[in-house]
Amino acid sequence: MRIGILGLGRIGAFHAETLSGLDAVESLVVADPFTDAAKAAADRFGAEVADSPEAVLAAGVDGLVVAAATDAHPSLILAGVEAGVPVFCEKPVARTMTEGVEVLKAVEGSAVPIQIGYNRRFDAGFVAAREAVRSGELGKLHTVRSTTLDPAPPPAAYIAASGGIFRDCSVHDFDIIRWVTGREVTEVYAVGGNRGADYIREAGDADTTGAILTLDDGTIAVVSNSRHNARGYDVRMELHGFQDSVAVGLDDKLPLRSVEPGVTFPSGPPHDFFMDRFTAAYRAELTAFTEVVAGTRPSPCTVADALEAGWIAEACTLSLHEHRPVTIEEVRGA
Repeated sequence: MRIGILGLGRIGAFHAETLSGLDAVESLVVADPFTDAAKAAADRFGAEVADSPEAVLAAGVDGLVVAAATDAHPSLILAGVEAGVPVFCEKPVARTMTEGVEVLKAVEGSAVPIQIGYNRRFDAGFVAAREAVRSGELGKLHTVRSTTLDPAPPPAAYIAASGGIFRDCSVHDFDIIRWVTGREVTEVYAVGGNRGADYIREAGDADTTGAILTLDDGTIAVVSNSRHNARGYDVRMELHGFQDSVAVGLDDKLPLRSVEPGVTFPSGPPHDFFMDRFTAAYRAELTAFTEVVAGTRPSPCTVADALEAGWIAEACTLSLHEHRPVTIEEVRGA
């Protein structure tokens, strides 16, 4: 099949590399406002270069991958749908929930599939954890812990436009908690602090946060996030049930150092970047998209799915600012 890619920044170029290695993909058509980025992708992967999104869609593509700036996501998703081309779009659906809801309304009833990029759904550990929950082998859950710690904060310009740590970073934890447990979040309480980069505080954001999520069956989920984890990129989940407990992310590249006498775990070099931690998951995610394009599977992460994680981020942001518990229905109805 022939796949179009809009946006050849860090993640777009990574997707181009991944797609070029998939057996189902015969050719790529790429476009980026920075022509040098598009040309570099063309030279590296044998892609065709188009000068606009419209030109990509007119080039006979079977599927469209949107890795452009967040502000462009709504218009590019809708352009793909209007052209009848299945769309894969990196999260978020839109910069604001209002815009995201507008996208959802615009595509409701359309037969054109849309897949939003939440790559943890394709990580082998998270897949196994979901199976453990769904099979009942853990028994009834009582506690979930989800962690995302970045090795260093992104640049000031990125922070200023990110929408805040809950919308930018924690939203991955929120999505995977919903996906693994199969439950919805009903209420949150969030706290945050600033003990690192001054520009994060100046942007009105926190660099380290904690959130307590109450799920609709009474399970408690604890989410920890930070922009500062000197040892590396740390993504983990624990699930504790009345019959058993399991963990995701406890491998020899775990960026954590044990001080127990005689303990050598973890023994490998720490994960230091999200592309390192989730290389296989990204490949599985885009392989799934080729199956969506081929019509052999439904979207594994719809616009509606992505917006549910977004509502949790909105509730946590409000809770942080107002120092109180916030229900999901409160922000959904705002």
